[in-house]
Amino acid sequence: MKLEVSLKHFSPQGMNISDSVKGTSPDRLTGTDVMAAIGTTSSRARFGLAAFFGKAGISKTDEQIAVQALVRHAMEVAPKNVRKAAGGEFGWCMQVLAQFAFAEYARSAASSSTCTTCSGTGRTTRMQITRKVSYPWGKAPYWACRSRAARPSDWEKWTEITEYIPAVCETCEGKGIISARCRCGGKGEVLDRKATSERGAPVFKTCERCSGNGFSAVSSATVHRAILKNLPDLHQSSWSRNWKPFYERLVDALNEGERHAAVEFDKATAY
Repeated sequence: MKLEVSLKHFSPQGMNISDSVKGTSPDRLTGTDVMAAIGTTSSRARFGLAAFFGKAGISKTDEQIAVQALVRHAMEVAPKNVRKAAGGEFGWCMQVLAQFAFAEYARSAASSSTCTTCSGTGRTTRMQITRKVSYPWGKAPYWACRSRAARPSDWEKWTEITEYIPAVCETCEGKGIISARCRCGGKGEVLDRKATSERGAPVFKTCERCSGNGFSAVSSATVHRAILKNLPDLHQSSWSRNWKPFYERLVDALNEGERHAAVEFDKATAY
């Protein structure tokens, strides 16, 4: 049995009234068997199973367990250049990298995050400069309309007033959240207009923006900016050469842990 099938046992199911006879085969797995298999998998691949359940949103505790285990793993296998650059902030940096790595691992087309521009309100303010005219004499003077040499600037005084007016947040378009879904709608493929016009039938191609994933990945520049809060001297060259490959290995460690848990779960349910 695949590990993804176990997720349905965590959701409440309504009563199904039907005249069909349930399967009575002795090889049929019951809910108790699945729970026992999950327990066996937890003892053999705790990290991968916690990461998978945290990714699926089953348990917040499992997510915290997976992140903390990833932090310990990162502190053990961190390269010397990363340790030297982090200095006294080494533990904090590993915590930040682990949190971003888990966010990248658990990201999907259905993922969303609170807009940082408007803090989730959907409303913000924008600056507007207004020019207002005033007359020192209260109105245009008497000689203004009788002298050809007089200009409006001789009796008008313009003042620029800066105001902050409420407006809709342009980043999230007033929704308050930012979706990770790509412009392809999460499908991972878009219509190839050139091939469609040549063939006369719809032809689809892999979305170039998301590389077929259906969602946008967490930018490494975002992780770099988070590290810069406590390590302002971390240059872009050092990040690209030493830190970024290490961050990508942490994401791979989560995927490898899930694959290990899937193998152990399949073994536990095979008998």
